Amino acid sequence: MRTSARRSLLVGVLFVLSLLAGCATMESGTPAANPQATAAEELFQRGEFRAAADAFLALAKSSSATRGHYRLRAAEALREEGDLGGAAANLEDVKRKRLTPDDAFRYDLLQAELALEQRQPEQALALLAMPDSSLSPALALRRIELTARAQEATGDRYGAARTRAVLDRSLSGADREHNRQQIVDTLAALETAVLKQRGNELPADDALRPWIERALRKQGQMLPLTVLKPSRPVGTLSAEGTTREGYSASRHVALLLPATGALKGAAAAIRDGFFAAWFNDRAPGAERGEVRVYDSGLSAQDAYDAYHKAVQAGADRVVGPLSREAVGALFEQGRLPVPVLALNQADSGATPPPGSIAFGLVPDGEGAQVAERMAAMGIKEAAVIAATDDWAERAALAFRAQFESLGGAVVGESRLREGEINYSALIQQSVGAFATASNAGVFISMRPQQARLLMPQLRLAGVTLPVLATSHVYAGTPNPGLDRDLDGLEFCDSPWLLDAAAGLPPRDEIARGIDSARGTGARLFALGYDAYALLPYMSWLGTHPDSYLPGATGQLAADSFGRVHRLMTWARFENGVARAAGLSVGGAL
Repeated sequence: MRTSARRSLLVGVLFVLSLLAGCATMESGTPAANPQATAAEELFQRGEFRAAADAFLALAKSSSATRGHYRLRAAEALREEGDLGGAAANLEDVKRKRLTPDDAFRYDLLQAELALEQRQPEQALALLAMPDSSLSPALALRRIELTARAQEATGDRYGAARTRAVLDRSLSGADREHNRQQIVDTLAALETAVLKQRGNELPADDALRPWIERALRKQGQMLPLTVLKPSRPVGTLSAEGTTREGYSASRHVALLLPATGALKGAAAAIRDGFFAAWFNDRAPGAERGEVRVYDSGLSAQDAYDAYHKAVQAGADRVVGPLSREAVGALFEQGRLPVPVLALNQADSGATPPPGSIAFGLVPDGEGAQVAERMAAMGIKEAAVIAATDDWAERAALAFRAQFESLGGAVVGESRLREGEINYSALIQQSVGAFATASNAGVFISMRPQQARLLMPQLRLAGVTLPVLATSHVYAGTPNPGLDRDLDGLEFCDSPWLLDAAAGLPPRDEIARGIDSARGTGARLFALGYDAYALLPYMSWLGTHPDSYLPGATGQLAADSFGRVHRLMTWARFENGVARAAGLSVGGAL
């Protein structure tokens, strides 16, 4: 019975690869192939490790010149069998200095694993201090994985996670999934304060940052978002006026959206916006590519199957899927054969593989943008009042992380329960202590019905602080009769809803002919419109963080991890009408 539970599956898989690589690159001094050696190697590759070990030991007895090599091979076979004691016994008579360089490195790797088994991680790290340039790619991966295990065994969880983040770039399939879970679990074991401090110290493009974000999500925490401040619009026309900078046309675009289920309505609005942009496309020197719509189904597996169906049909770019779960499942596959413009962020925190980007109306960026706006207004203290929905909690969490990173303090917080109409107690709980302070403000994240109840009750309670909100407080359609109760409230939203998107068709003009461009569905319509506009600039934005696309949902830029950020428009309710108040000083999505 193999005792594979004593070590990760990843190590076994990588080791088999290393053996094959090592046998293919043996240096002079390694025994020449012979029928007995070939038979022993075949036993090993079939997984008959005990028989392979016996065959290697028999070969070791046949010649003193090859004894070390074959005893090492026997030890490696026993290690695969799970018999680390037997592996150690076979290494006792092996003289490292008599081994070829390749054998010597493999000898050190095995000795390092034995040291880990014997709870001697410091010794293992000393054995693993070899340059990767001296190793084959497979052996280098094995050294990195063993180093991560040794670091964790010494208590250096942060170092182990960083080492595994390096390893992640070279893995695929089950090995990659296992390694990624190890990264998150290792980081999540650190104290929240330590994890936040480490994350805040990292550069915005550090490879470990997304993993720290994922670990913090497991603890109900978040890092402040990196604020992009792009200055150059994409698509600058050439002197001839025939080409645009960074523009890359698509010939066959696949649009992956669910045709049934809870997201059917949202998918229809996105689809309508996408095709509205397609019909309106007037890019110089390029013809509109073909667009085919695929049903992404109800599950992550359905979306994965739809992606591969589109690839097999010849798609050169894929837009979608829509659900957070499906996006995460697709991103976890690693490098994709055809780049994806996902229509959401993965709920796992997974970032897009190289060449792909993620674009969505997620609430995290709105909460962060409100924090940036408050800080620019000189507000130092804030109360948080939010609904209990998942999106509201995420916005509140992002607001707190961003506001505190800017030197602010959240000094009161409360939640609105569904169906509750009397907010006096929670107002007193969250705002009462500083209702008239000159450097304080209130952040809210809730739907219009709740905001229309809250704002008059804030006034009745004598609260004179500025109140700022996410886009969820606006129903998307002017309604002065109901929205007069929101007068004075500021919120961030998609510029197209406020007729503040220069160069795009006016919303009223489109809404007259397309139902999904009205009401709250208008934001999803705008998302679809922008998804089409982003397609030709996917690669450019990913490598030019100073560039942005002026879109219907905001100024769009991409960070080094392929996540699209939005700089949104600010609006203020006046006489029941939401009017654009200009762009914020910073914000990310």
